[in-house]
Amino acid sequence: MNVIRLSRFLGWFSIGLGAMQILCGRTLARKLGMTGRTKLFRAFGVREVTNGLAILANPGSAPLLWARVAGDALDMATLAGTPSFGRRERATVKIALAAVAGVALLDILCATRLSTESNRDLEYLPPYWD
Repeated sequence: MNVIRLSRFLGWFSIGLGAMQILCGRTLARKLGMTGRTKLFRAFGVREVTNGLAILANPGSAPLLWARVAGDALDMATLAGTPSFGRRERATVKIALAAVAGVALLDILCATRLSTESNRDLEYLPPYWD
């Protein structure tokens, strides 16, 4: 897979996710058992959109992908510290954590590939990451 194409995909994904967080922040907070944290979700949405636009403007920039990784870590820390009160909210938080972890893996792989200067440094990655 072409790393620039993956980077662009992650940029568009950031924009879509951020737009959803901005527009549906109250609903997301309620579903995750974080009622009253709507502003936090909207702030995370602004971060996602901003980072996505920056990635689309410069898809070969490793620091922008590492910024996504940092954002994923912040999202996971926030979700892990969620005071979920009901069974449904706890299940939703677990699903959200799994989704963020999956995207974080793609972010890490893409950022790692963009950060390296030669293919020798990537011997541990599958060949389709060239």
